[in-house]
Amino acid sequence: QVQLVESGGGLVQAGGSLRLSCAASGNIFSINVMGWYRQAPGNQREMVATITTGVGTNYADSVKGRFTISRDSAKRTVYLQMNSLKAEDTAVYYCRFRLGATDYWGQGTQVTVSS
Repeated sequence: QVQLVESGGGLVQAGGSLRLSCAASGNIFSINVMGWYRQAPGNQREMVATITTGVGTNYADSVKGRFTISRDSAKRTVYLQMNSLKAEDTAVYYCRFRLGATDYWGQGTQVTVSS
C-alpha cells in the first residue's frame, strides 16, 4: 500500500512564498513521475509541475519562473517551492506519484493567497 502525505499549505499574502512537501511511504520500487496539481473551486484539476525520471521537469505556463519542483529520491519526497504567489494560485494542491502504470494521489493541502 502506497500513501502520500502532503504538508506546507496555508494562508499567505500576495507576493509571499510557501513550500509544499509530499512524502511517500509503502511498497515503492520506482517512481516514474512525481508532480503537483491544483484545483480551485469550480475548476478542473490542473497540472502545476512535474518531474519525470530521465526526462526532466515541466511547468504550467501560469507558474513558470515562480514555482520550482524538486525531489529527494532517498526520502521519496517531492517539493514545490512557490514564490511570488498570486491570488489566482489559491487552490487545493495535490501531489501525484506514478509508480509503473499506477497513479497515487495525496489528500490535498489548501493554499490560500490573500490579495
